[in-house]
Amino acid sequence: MSGCAQLMWDEAVTGYDFGRGHPMDPVRLALTRSLVGALGLDRQVRLVSAEPAGESTLRLVHRLDYIEAVRTASADPAAADPAYGLGTVDDPAFAGMHEVSALIAGQSVGAAEAVWRGDALHAVNFTGGLHHAMPGAASGFCVYNDAALAIARLLELGAERVAYVDVDVHHGDGVQAAFWEDPRVLTVSLHEHPRTLFPQTGWPQETGADSAEGSAVNVALPAGTGDAGWLRAFHAIVPELLADFRPQVLVTQHGADTHFEDPLAHLAVSLDAQRAVQAACHDLAHEHAEGRWVALGGGGYAVVEVVPRSWTHLVGIAAGRPVDPETVIPESWRQEVYARTRQLGPLRMTDGRWPVPWAAWEAGYDPADRLDQAILATRRAAFPLRGLLP
Repeated sequence: MSGCAQLMWDEAVTGYDFGRGHPMDPVRLALTRSLVGALGLDRQVRLVSAEPAGESTLRLVHRLDYIEAVRTASADPAAADPAYGLGTVDDPAFAGMHEVSALIAGQSVGAAEAVWRGDALHAVNFTGGLHHAMPGAASGFCVYNDAALAIARLLELGAERVAYVDVDVHHGDGVQAAFWEDPRVLTVSLHEHPRTLFPQTGWPQETGADSAEGSAVNVALPAGTGDAGWLRAFHAIVPELLADFRPQVLVTQHGADTHFEDPLAHLAVSLDAQRAVQAACHDLAHEHAEGRWVALGGGGYAVVEVVPRSWTHLVGIAAGRPVDPETVIPESWRQEVYARTRQLGPLRMTDGRWPVPWAAWEAGYDPADRLDQAILATRRAAFPLRGLLP
């Protein structure tokens, strides 16, 4: 197996644009790619552009009638059918929507294929992670579910155990739904509690269908959870599950919207904690999946201050060239930020919280603490179904 890392990129992905004023501003993708280059990380990876996902690939997850509805809306946005989640406030139709959505999906599928076939050990598609799209509907800014499609392609290629870990602030509902009845796929989502955030799913009691009990695991974090609690929850849940499941490939989704500056959610996580979880996912892939790691982007709506730095850290970790948090960001990139957005870009690759302290679950827990209650609720609901102690 090659030890190289692969970065999926095609400039055309920036056409995934719901229009002026929509939170999913494609400038976040362009600025991330630019920062990767400004720090020289694009010389440490193999840059690859995959073909758009074709109909046969899209149908691994999505219904044919839905694909046809996306094509119709793509050709004529005025004809978008809200019954398919299209032409809504969250998912406005736009010209070329099918083509660019299929292109993003193709990058994630291509990343999965490269890792499975041994062309790369790690593959990153930060333009992906569109985890809310359902088999028959768009949802939550997501048209085609590239994460689920990548996993489905791995299964089609012969994988028998694929683990999916989602640390976006929103529940990874579309991926969970796609594999609800499939014990070959373990989905783990850490997200803000459904009482306070879209999509109002991801309760600890959601553990998979009868045919796949324990294959879905959900950690519903209290609003306001910060670095120490977020890392504590991740390490209290994810490593033990992966050690038990023994995935052949680890697919992770790294939405940057857990950040304290994100305008659409209510967690208080720093860039430094996000980097720590990215590094932990890398290490877990080596511990439990022979290093096979497909890393995706996701949400993130602080499009200048947070997203480019977070996903650039992800690329650096995957490339084996992790970026020192104290790294000063090149002035050329900050000038590009101002030219594109009229905002001032960040100065360093840290929020000033590195290294992030946190307390391990094994050291004991406080039954009166809301975060510990959330962790314990997940362990009690899901762990016994996998033969693990809560």
